[in-house]
Amino acid sequence: MTEHSRRLTAPRRARTLPPWSLLAAGAVTGGLLGGAYGVLQPPVYTATAYVVAVPTEKSDPASALGFAQAYGRVATQLAVLGDAQKTAGVPVRTLQHSVQTATSPDAPMVAVTATAARADLAADMANAVSRALTRHARGTEKATNVELQQFAPAVRPTDPSSASPAVTGLVGASAGGLLGGLALLVRPRREREVPGRPAVTVPGPALAADVHGAL
Repeated sequence: MTEHSRRLTAPRRARTLPPWSLLAAGAVTGGLLGGAYGVLQPPVYTATAYVVAVPTEKSDPASALGFAQAYGRVATQLAVLGDAQKTAGVPVRTLQHSVQTATSPDAPMVAVTATAARADLAADMANAVSRALTRHARGTEKATNVELQQFAPAVRPTDPSSASPAVTGLVGASAGGLLGGLALLVRPRREREVPGRPAVTVPGPALAADVHGAL
């Protein structure tokens, strides 16, 4: 077989593959890459501490709910994080990137969540920020008539909150299968334009009638 013949037969062999082979190849490749990412990525642990706003005799529950929303925004400010870094043992920059707060529109409660590569560090940062927040709230208690108290301290998480290799592998397989499906939709259009194959022309109605009359 000459080199020219091999080049002509190569596209034909490629077209003999079943259409679902693209889907299978994409799913397998995506699953392997996703599983490898889940194994190689460092684990992430999450811990959450809760503080609650309690109204004094001169206040009411509605005021406590409003101040809880305000304390949720204050918790990530430099004044609170600067006080919390002493207890957490990490720089303020780390607390800014690793600590988030959340509030509820129905309950006067603030959730302080911290993430870290170590389970004990995540719990320490969440507790340090929540305690610093309560200390700052204590200084304005006479003006706000609302007391901020520790409701539930953060406990050391036993399992990482990051996705497991099985989950990342499943996500990768789904993404790979989707890409394979998109490639399968584009593939028939490309096969119609094979290099070296003469284009088939169909005579129009008028031309076909002239040829028939000439015969």
